[in-house]
Formats: sequence, C-alpha cells, structure tokens
Amino acid sequence: ALEIVANSQATVCLMHMQGKPQTMQVAPHYEDVVAEVKAFLANRVQACLMAGIPKERILIDPGFGFGKSFAHNSRLLNQLDEFKSLGVPILVGLSRKSMIETALNLPVEQRLYASLALAVLAIVKGAVIIRTHDVKPTLEAILMASRVLSEA
Repeated sequence: ALEIVANSQATVCLMHMQGKPQTMQVAPHYEDVVAEVKAFLANRVQACLMAGIPKERILIDPGFGFGKSFAHNSRLLNQLDEFKSLGVPILVGLSRKSMIETALNLPVEQRLYASLALAVLAIVKGAVIIRTHDVKPTLEAILMASRVLSEA
C-alpha cells in the first residue's frame, strides 16, 4: 500500500489500533499508552517517508477507542500535544465514542454535547482535523473556542 500511495497524489492517515476489531476492546493493556502509540505512529511515519511519501501527505490518528480503555483514551487526549513532535497533522475521531457512554452513561443518540467538548479539547491539545458525525455544531464549537482563545 505504501508504494501505491507514494506513486499517487493520495494523502495517508496512519491510525493506531491494538488488537483486532473483534477483540480489541477485551482488556486492552499498555505499559504507557502515550509512549507506545507515539512510537508506533513514529515508526509508521518513518516507513511512509522511506517509501517516498512526502511528509505533507501524511496524517496521524492515535485511534481513540480502538483497543483502548476509557483511561487510555483520556490519557491520550490529555497528552495529545506530545504527538506534535512527529511533525505531521493530527486527526482525531471522538464523536459519539463509547468513552462518552463510559463517563456519562449516555446512549449514542445523546452524545452530541460531550462530543463537542471532546472536539474542542482535541483542538486545544493539537489536533488539526476532527472526524465528526455532527459537522455544523462541531465547527461552531471549535470556532467559538478558537475565537475566545485568540483574544487571550
């Protein structure tokens, strides 16, 4: 796949996932989730660069919810700015995630406000792309936070 991307104009998003989709949420374990996810993504960025994919066409995604507990996801979000040192844009997908259910016991259709809070936190911590189910409310929340922060 790296060769195909290198020979195209495509952008690649490198995402971390522990385990396989069928079992990834069964007791995920890390010694240091931030260090391990960062090392994995750094390795994949290097592999892309070695394959001839320009850095400008590489994104990273820590993989919130993919083989991670609530504590892992929280730690990743709190330390998301650690990933900026990899030198490529950070994409996150936190919209309607099960971590909201874990924290607030909300069904998926009632997770908008919590998703907005997570999106704003992600931007503040260094994300530049937000994958969301609710584009307009997410954009407004991020624009409002950005406006206030730019006045500080």
